[in-house]
Amino acid sequence: MAGLLHGRVIVSHTAFDRTSLYRVCEKYLLEPIACTWLDSARVVRRTWNEFSQSGYGLSPVADKLGITFKHHNAKEDARAAGEILIRAIQQSGVSLTEWLTRSVRPIGAGSGSSSIWREGNPEGPLFGEVVVFTGALSISRREAAELAAQAGCEVVPTVRKTTTLLVVGDQDIKKLAGHDKSLKHRKAEDLISKGQNIRILGESDFKKILSVPW
Repeated sequence: MAGLLHGRVIVSHTAFDRTSLYRVCEKYLLEPIACTWLDSARVVRRTWNEFSQSGYGLSPVADKLGITFKHHNAKEDARAAGEILIRAIQQSGVSLTEWLTRSVRPIGAGSGSSSIWREGNPEGPLFGEVVVFTGALSISRREAAELAAQAGCEVVPTVRKTTTLLVVGDQDIKKLAGHDKSLKHRKAEDLISKGQNIRILGESDFKKILSVPW
């Protein structure tokens, strides 16, 4: 079995299977299996808000998503976990590779499909930049995130101490609670006033930096 798992991404719903295999290896003095584990329950909790705190067991999630299977049958449980992961990838737009890191981040840091996270391409010219988008863009936020990530930017949903770029789209003032700038924009300006190096760019200026049309 170790040969089948070696070097692969292994998906399990909760840590039960991972812990069980680890204890078997420990008991019989075997080398730990060299694979990468992904907990589909953690993925579920970060994809659908209704499951973020409770109800994220395999059976209730499968039932909610319309996935039929025979619970507590190893093969059926594995199939259900795989289908759930595929649905989560489709819903969130987050790839399998990205989920390996996203799944261990705090739930509050981008749970749900409306929060966009992307890892930056290490070969991209903007690698090392951490970008946040705010306001209405001329393309979808997900498409903009993909283009930024290809150029090397890490894309995160909220302004924080690691943010280096804030890209501002067209603003609908009526939706900003009486302010002429979004909450993200105001937070960035507050951090700038405290000495943080954040550049605030309009969408058109950011497009010029990327040198791509959108």
